[in-house]
Amino acid sequence: MKKTYIGLCGALLSFGANAQGIVIADTFVTPEKNTINEESMSPTETYGTYKDSASEPIKAVAHTLKNDITDPLFLLSDKDFLADTSLEYVDSKFRIGEEFSYGITNSFTLKANVFYQYDFSHNKERGLSSFDLGAIYRLNDGMGADSRLISDLLFGAKFGGSEHVRNPEYADSSYYAGLRFGRQWNGLSLAGTVKSTWVFDKDRGVSFIDFIPESYFRIGENWRLGLGFDFLVSTNKYLLHNQEKIDFKLVRQFGNTQYVGHIDYEFEEKDFLLGMNVKILF
Repeated sequence: MKKTYIGLCGALLSFGANAQGIVIADTFVTPEKNTINEESMSPTETYGTYKDSASEPIKAVAHTLKNDITDPLFLLSDKDFLADTSLEYVDSKFRIGEEFSYGITNSFTLKANVFYQYDFSHNKERGLSSFDLGAIYRLNDGMGADSRLISDLLFGAKFGGSEHVRNPEYADSSYYAGLRFGRQWNGLSLAGTVKSTWVFDKDRGVSFIDFIPESYFRIGENWRLGLGFDFLVSTNKYLLHNQEKIDFKLVRQFGNTQYVGHIDYEFEEKDFLLGMNVKILF
């Protein structure tokens, strides 16, 4: 009887263990989905998606606008460095230039540029341009609840350079200040710039104002289109005539590098400018 009781208890314990194993084996936990409320996020956080090995979107891209270097409202982040190499050809003149920009803070960027011009015509308008030192200060990043408008303060100065390469050509130095403003969306940026430039010369002093509206389209993960206008109004038309210019650009992005091809047309002089830029963000 005792052996029978022990055997029955052993069978019950064995059955209970097997039953527990079956329950554990059949039990599974459904993982919560990682949902993102895109309406509450900025365009910087919502444009594009990462994909995992199963090609499922798992996270909104957080850097798409931050490295869209050609965007007219782009501003460097703290300690970022940008190198912009440019090649241009207009009216028998070939120009090569270099601009460097550095983000002092997330709201303040310093930049410097210079270019060299070689003239293939008999005019021989050759030499280095004036040396440009400038800065951009972000007044409003467009993230506030009251306003989505981005606004920047622009200011700087140009010094020296060869005659017939400066603008105006006789100006040893000029100074400028302006305001840039606009909005960014996932696939579109709209911006406008008003910039005033002053040349202080008692005989040939002049100032002129540029108004530059721009539109910029993100037409895919790596392609961009840009269209802009430049309306220049001079206070002394004998020294510097008014100008109207249209600019079209096509951009291809590879990581933090952008290749930009652009065509400009100046209506007063009836000149086409062909150009290319290579921009690298470090």
